[in-house]
Amino acid sequence: MIFFSQFFPEVLVEKMADINLKEITLIVGVVTACYWNSLFCGFVFDDVSAILDNKDLHPSTPLKTLFQNDFWGTPMSEERSHKSYRPLTVLTFRLNYLLSELKPMSYHLLNMIFHAVVSVIFLKVCKLFLDNKSSVIASLLFAVHPVHTEAVTGVVGRAELLSSIFFLAAFLSYTKSKGPDNSIVWTPVALTVFLVAVATLCKEQGITVVGICCVYEVFIAQGYTLPLLCTTAGQFLRGKGSIPFSMLQTLVKLIVLMFSTLLLVVIRVQVIQSQLPVFTRFDNPAAVSPTPTRQLTFNYLLPVNAWLLLNPSELCCDWTMGTIPLIESLLDIRNLATFTFFCVLGALGVFSLRYSGDSSKTVLMALCLMALPFIPASNLFFPVGFVVAERVLYVPSMGFCILVAHGWQKISTKSVFKKLSWICLSMVILTHSLKTFHRNWDWESEYTLFMSALKVNKNNAKLWNNVGHALENEKNFERALKYFVQATHVQPDDIGAHMNVGRTYKNLNRTKEAEESYMMAKSLMPQIIPGKKYAARIAPNHLNVYINLANLIRANESRLEEADQLYRQAISMRPDFKQAYISRGELLLKMNKPLKAKEAYLKALELDRNNADLWYNLAIVYIELKEPNEALKNFNHALELNPKHKLALFNSAILMQESGEVKLRPEARKRLLSYINEEPLDANGYFNLGMLAMDDKKDTEAEIWMKKAIKLQADFRSALFNLALLYSQTAKELKALPILEELLRYYPDHIKGLILKGDILMNQKKDILGAKKCFEKILEMDPSNVQGKHNLCVVYFEEKDLLKAERCLVETLALAPHEEYIQRHLNIVRDKISSSGFVEQPIFPISKTSGVEGGDRIPAESVNEIRGESRQTQIIKTSDNKSLSKSNKQLGKNRDKEPPHKTAKDIKEIEKKRVAALKRLEEIERILNVLHGWDASGNLQSWQKGKQTPSSRGGRRDKSKWERAP
Repeated sequence: MIFFSQFFPEVLVEKMADINLKEITLIVGVVTACYWNSLFCGFVFDDVSAILDNKDLHPSTPLKTLFQNDFWGTPMSEERSHKSYRPLTVLTFRLNYLLSELKPMSYHLLNMIFHAVVSVIFLKVCKLFLDNKSSVIASLLFAVHPVHTEAVTGVVGRAELLSSIFFLAAFLSYTKSKGPDNSIVWTPVALTVFLVAVATLCKEQGITVVGICCVYEVFIAQGYTLPLLCTTAGQFLRGKGSIPFSMLQTLVKLIVLMFSTLLLVVIRVQVIQSQLPVFTRFDNPAAVSPTPTRQLTFNYLLPVNAWLLLNPSELCCDWTMGTIPLIESLLDIRNLATFTFFCVLGALGVFSLRYSGDSSKTVLMALCLMALPFIPASNLFFPVGFVVAERVLYVPSMGFCILVAHGWQKISTKSVFKKLSWICLSMVILTHSLKTFHRNWDWESEYTLFMSALKVNKNNAKLWNNVGHALENEKNFERALKYFVQATHVQPDDIGAHMNVGRTYKNLNRTKEAEESYMMAKSLMPQIIPGKKYAARIAPNHLNVYINLANLIRANESRLEEADQLYRQAISMRPDFKQAYISRGELLLKMNKPLKAKEAYLKALELDRNNADLWYNLAIVYIELKEPNEALKNFNHALELNPKHKLALFNSAILMQESGEVKLRPEARKRLLSYINEEPLDANGYFNLGMLAMDDKKDTEAEIWMKKAIKLQADFRSALFNLALLYSQTAKELKALPILEELLRYYPDHIKGLILKGDILMNQKKDILGAKKCFEKILEMDPSNVQGKHNLCVVYFEEKDLLKAERCLVETLALAPHEEYIQRHLNIVRDKISSSGFVEQPIFPISKTSGVEGGDRIPAESVNEIRGESRQTQIIKTSDNKSLSKSNKQLGKNRDKEPPHKTAKDIKEIEKKRVAALKRLEEIERILNVLHGWDASGNLQSWQKGKQTPSSRGGRRDKSKWERAP
């Protein structure tokens, strides 16, 4: 009772006081036993659109938007809107989202609770017309009926559950509107009107309770029968009598009810802007059929629905397309079922309206509960988007259960059939319970649901398509293709099926077959009729065939214009086709037409200014136009609309980072932190946080972020290199070495990594051979690499192979003739060769300037790929003893060649030259000592921000290839 008091006013709690705790426990226990396994089902079928793809569930969406959009999150003003206005149901979905986001268990649990609530309230309604025992039986039948699995286990069925709660509550409230002496009690009437409005905001059929209240007032509360009404009306019209006061009281209440209903209808029409939803012949083939096919088929659907209540052995989640073949002739045998149904219905109607006993009243209310709530789905007054839908039988089944319980009551009172009636009833409840429990497992996943439907109906192309979609979501494209192809065989003119085949061929990289399928789908599109609205004749999503075909052929650079023509054709058919503008904008960017791309995106924004993806894509256009400030504004606009827009968070942070403005770094860091909160498994976010930390000279923090990036993506190229470079710059070269080994294991051709590794091996490990292998490998991959060539020259110098070092430097100078440091190093080597007494003619003419200034430094070459810069391997000084030994040896050779008759003057001159040569050699060695180490004169450039290839997660990318939102 506490639970009900939260949902209903006190008057309704008092009305339910005669329901004892045992009955409530029994009903709730049976519902739990039948539906507990539904808690383990996922989001399937329509749940995907209503829950997973519905932004109205997100806390970032303003609450007022729920009252502006339809059940699926589409603005009611849009032509593609389904026009199903159920904001209170969506509000409960939003409550689920707040509690557990998109975990399906809480959604299924709340549905199960609502079904238990409906079953208990229905028990109270039954007690108005049945005895206690029959009321419990009717409630149990309702609780376990298998036809309800779609409404209870399917999350979108909550609209039926919520609407039924307030539907029954409104009816129970109205039963209290009759006071003593047939007076009117207005509080229950006002409460009834309010509850009717609430029920209608949960689902449209809630308004039909007004009709049930009218029938109850006339035939139950006032006790009239149809003959008595006719007699009274006839006498009044003939002037032989006046209208009884009780009838006047009744008329007043009915006028109030009808006026309130009319007001609700007017408001509802205003909400849908006087437009009915657009359905295609695939959704409801009979709706577009000629007379008498349309009438015969629609009337036949009534016994079909009745049979589902009577024998729910074959249930199907989708009854559209070719599930029920059209009845095109009066000679069709199925017309007998229609005739029989109307005969039975007519007989029950005559019995209930003609006689005034309790039994006739029970039958009358049962018929009203069956018929009136079903009218909106009957296709009799306006077409709906389905042929048969099991969930719309939720309320009509109440009347069916009352009829069954009432019939059982009549039979069980006869001693001959009493035992048999109990056995049959027990068997029905047991088999229905087992069927319901088993049926719940069909809703476990989309694959199980649609496969179970195919067992019942193989003539519905939509089912074949949906099984294919389920397999496609599992990346099982080969099996999915078989089901899509079968759909085209079942329904050859199904545009969507051919589109599915084309998309699957594309996923299988069979582009030729994909294009053929798309062309087939395109050929099935109706021709444009001037002055006629295109969308009124076909589902808007079928226009995606132009988008898909254009997206396919634009992969061929020679067919870009052809793709653009397809986009323009789609736009000409529907000037409000937003996706066509978006896709065309992407193509125009690819065609290097950013200004036209900008126009396309601005046009799309005119159609939908609340689309964060559009603002994001426009930001990408401004990046192409070299307008980073405008780009950042659009990124910010996207984030205002969707603070968790992952691509906008990531790329706006990168844009701030690359701007070089220190004041923007805190905000960039904040956005990257938000990004990794949304995408905790994307290494790019951690990597760029590391880059920001390096910008701020926070080496320890940078190291932590880089390690996290590498932990998530072991082969993260830029993270590996920059972490190694970070260690190198912070005097941790030996820690950098294993990182470089890992980098080169994944990317053996990483030239900067090889240069940095060679430098560490040369300067820290004194491993000249290892360094030499690194530089030689660089030259194998890129013989013109100046940096690698120069460092190999250094290795030759370190190996004391001066002639080879000289030839190497000459070749390096030829590759980079304007690099002064190479010329200076060549001069140093030649001077050393000269001072060491080599007589070979130098390969390159020695510069007249024989030395270099001691303060010179070796300039480092700019590194474009990575933020950090690989250092030049520096020339290592030669040992003084070895140099002198080599010099003395050469001088010794010269002395051996001298004639023995040298004069004292000659000997003195030779000694003088020898001393000068030694001083010269010492000067060269001093210069070499200064050259050892990093360039400290400012030639080492600041780190360039690392670029990474585009990724589906929004990874770091070249500015010309920023990822656009879908």
